[in-house]
Amino acid sequence: MLRAGGQTLTEIAILTPAVDDPAYKSHWPAVLERLSDALAMANLSAVPTAWTDHIEDAARLAAFPLVLGVLTWGYYERHPDWLRATRLWAEAGVQIANPATVLGWNSDKTYLRKLEATGIAIPPTLWSAAVTQDQIDAAYDQFDTDTVIVKPTVSGGAWKTSRLSRGERLTDAPAGHAMIQPFLPELVANGEMSLLFFGGWFSHAVLKRARPGDFRIQVQYGGQYEPVLDPPMEAIALAEQVLAAIAEPLLYARIDMVETPGGWVLMEAELIEPDFYLSQAPDGGRLFAEAARARLTIGR
Repeated sequence: MLRAGGQTLTEIAILTPAVDDPAYKSHWPAVLERLSDALAMANLSAVPTAWTDHIEDAARLAAFPLVLGVLTWGYYERHPDWLRATRLWAEAGVQIANPATVLGWNSDKTYLRKLEATGIAIPPTLWSAAVTQDQIDAAYDQFDTDTVIVKPTVSGGAWKTSRLSRGERLTDAPAGHAMIQPFLPELVANGEMSLLFFGGWFSHAVLKRARPGDFRIQVQYGGQYEPVLDPPMEAIALAEQVLAAIAEPLLYARIDMVETPGGWVLMEAELIEPDFYLSQAPDGGRLFAEAARARLTIGR
């Protein structure tokens, strides 16, 4: 316990990228600061620690009353280590949110197949154990499109993601399992909407648009974000359908979707290390902080 301004602060851990990962050094500290400021509203003090320091031994994490895996950017580049770590944290009883089991299965986008089986709409998808040019060529006709997206099932932030046009060859094939989808022009025309939930309650929504000439909506590629003050009821309904299909208790969830002519489709259920866009949240992240504080009570 710490004391600040007469208040008792409870220390909780936030897992961060590996210290030797240069890709995120310039970005994640600012996100950590936003998270820390929000958590302070519920008298929680965030202690950053690299997730890669806890692959072999979970004792240090187990000493915290709560661990948040919300900044483990880059885990997909060390996926075997990530799966090993999440199994260890579960076995050691680390009080981690979201649960270590969720952090495991949500790291592979094949979870979308299981959600689709429950009736949740996702884009048409061809799943491949090892993507080939023949599969890509066949996908154009299968999806009745001239443009497809190819990406690994284990990925994040558009890592190893390619947009290909009919007749174009794939030069940077994903290693291992991959997914092929038709390019959704609505993603560029209208953007991708993210709905944020904390403790099961809707917090806020953000619309993300790619910069002109690009299809990637991430900020590192020039994507622009803007708050959505009144998201469509159909979007809320899809997000709630996704959350209802997940059995484990979630502290946080970011549900990413795109509106197509056939309705809203789920792009991803981000349950590991999504940016919460707290600067766009009307309450500055108070709902997130209160959900984390409530999880401490549940954990005791």
